[in-house]
Amino acid sequence: MLSLLAPSSVLAANRKKTGSEAAAKSAAKPGSQASGRSSGKASGKSSAKAEARGSGRAGSRKGGRHAYRPVVETPAPAAATPPPPVAIEPRNAISLPDEPLPQWRTYDVTSVMTLANVKGRVRLWLPLAQYKDTPWQRTLSHNWQGNFESAGIYRDPVAEMEVFYADWKEGVAAPHLQIVSQVAKQERHFDITRRGSIAERNEVLRRCLQSTHLIPTDGLVRRTAERAIGRIKDPVAQGKAIYDWVVENTTFDPSASGIGRGDIEAMLDSGQLSGRSADISLLFVALCRSMGLPARPVFGLRIDSSRLFTGLGAVGNLRAAQHCRAEFYTPGYGWIPVDPADVRKSIHDERLTYGDAKLVVLRKLLFGFWEMNWIAFNAALDVKLQGASGRTLPFLVFPQAEAAGVRFDSNDATRFSYTVTASRVDG
Repeated sequence: MLSLLAPSSVLAANRKKTGSEAAAKSAAKPGSQASGRSSGKASGKSSAKAEARGSGRAGSRKGGRHAYRPVVETPAPAAATPPPPVAIEPRNAISLPDEPLPQWRTYDVTSVMTLANVKGRVRLWLPLAQYKDTPWQRTLSHNWQGNFESAGIYRDPVAEMEVFYADWKEGVAAPHLQIVSQVAKQERHFDITRRGSIAERNEVLRRCLQSTHLIPTDGLVRRTAERAIGRIKDPVAQGKAIYDWVVENTTFDPSASGIGRGDIEAMLDSGQLSGRSADISLLFVALCRSMGLPARPVFGLRIDSSRLFTGLGAVGNLRAAQHCRAEFYTPGYGWIPVDPADVRKSIHDERLTYGDAKLVVLRKLLFGFWEMNWIAFNAALDVKLQGASGRTLPFLVFPQAEAAGVRFDSNDATRFSYTVTASRVDG
């Protein structure tokens, strides 16, 4: 796609550059075994037990070092041949290579959490990278240690979500833990010239057409979607029309907290279609569902710099690097990835204007493309945390905790110290 969008002069320069680089290094391919970095007391037997139970649950008692590898249906990738270090520099959509980089990258994502000013028994929840292997992401292992009384992983198969939990008994002065997740990533591309993808299960598609507490599919939402689509009948073209409408009618609000509220009805009622990634992506999802297009948000975390724009990447402490993307389903093509929120973020950050060549490239690119510098957690909405006494969450992307039945999350700096970093395992 990029070869059709970038100016010819830029393409010539990039072909020369990428051609010389391609001769110097080969692409890494996913292998047949998971990484052997797991340590602690976990073994193949414990993984087999988790599989037999069907829920994917793994647990451990009393603080220390523990490990868990997800039960997967397809082989996980081997470590890639280390490429030479690349200096971080500002990027923009015009300077992208004209061909995607056909390689996997493996990351260690390390989360460290310490709680303070808490009383009574404490439980903590942390969303993990999605456990199902895809052509663009594979979770290899999780390792954890801390002073908890018990800890483990539970799986919600309906929401296709995996969550780490830890419990501390009353009287622990400073509950703390560290968890390292190893994840392999590859860029995700949609090719309109290729059909024949495996059909999604009917029950999944039905769930991705339902309304939720924050995502109604009738009334004003339906009327808005009808205006956006007009007389278009083709499902792919309908999704593109909704994507274009969202890009043209929303704005990115950097002052909003977290990744936004995602209250679509309130946004449309107020006429202020402004927010962060969850607001913009969930608006796309709601409009698609109202027209009978299965769609879902995908919540995750940026873990590396971006080849597109500097503001679309993250390095250092990633505690505020959460980001929501979206995808919609069409027969024959399967799930098509989109990211209208990052288009709006780039317009804000880079002060792009309509007609700007950079915006033209980015807008076309992010319909059908996800950069590999982001890991997906889940697509769950209206989340009920296992063992929680507090409210249902609209979505789960930040670590959550309860102390004596009182809920707080990682944005509460007075009680929750949270850092997350990512490092490339393969160089």
